Amino acid sequence: MSPERFAKIKAVLNRRQPDLTVITDNVHKPRNLSAIVRTCDAVGVHHVHSADPDGGYGTYHGTAKGSHSWVKVHLYDGVDKPIKKLQSEGFKVYAATFTDRVVDYRQLDYTQPCAILMGAEKYGVSDTAAELADEHIMIPMMGMVESYNVSVAAAIILSEAQRQREQAGLYDASRMPPDEYETTLFEWAQPKIAQFCKERNLAYPGLAEDGDIENPSEWYQSVKVIRDEAREKRQAVKAALAEEDKAGL
Repeated sequence: MSPERFAKIKAVLNRRQPDLTVITDNVHKPRNLSAIVRTCDAVGVHHVHSADPDGGYGTYHGTAKGSHSWVKVHLYDGVDKPIKKLQSEGFKVYAATFTDRVVDYRQLDYTQPCAILMGAEKYGVSDTAAELADEHIMIPMMGMVESYNVSVAAAIILSEAQRQREQAGLYDASRMPPDEYETTLFEWAQPKIAQFCKERNLAYPGLAEDGDIENPSEWYQSVKVIRDEAREKRQAVKAALAEEDKAGL
């Protein structure tokens, strides 16, 4: 990894906003989901919560442009779950829906912990989500159409959140919890090794100042030992089962 690449990764991670997120309420079209994820990455949103009662989630990679690698998407089978979870953590939920208590989206404070809730393409925010939300927001329309595309609306609202947070200095220094920061830094800098460790339930090795793993030869040797031990255990189990079968005959 080049020093420039590692420096960019750290700079982007330092601007992540742990207390700004998006909830999608049955938004199921891959292009829209991908566009929302891409906007979240651009604004510094690190987590997206996608509720789909049908259990499906898909992103269109041509639209996401790789953003799914930088934004963590959490899946739920009902929109009430992410709303209640985030509210229990101190988040305010702002639902983009037109009701009798709706306010202009620019009137709210996005510098406090908040989640922007976007509804399905055809039906909008569900009644369940609207009832649970803390605030209802809308984007003023000047034309004949009644609403923006869901991904466009999310981008407009997130841009306002970014503007307010920039003015408040919330992008000036890292605000992510240290443990999550270190874990994410490793996963971004060394995605293949991170995947290898996850699949084998191994702890991540340390990162050197240049973004490479510390003492790589030593780490690879320790991994080899673990793999050899696992292979020996599998062989021992296989041999024991063979002996049992033989004894049974």
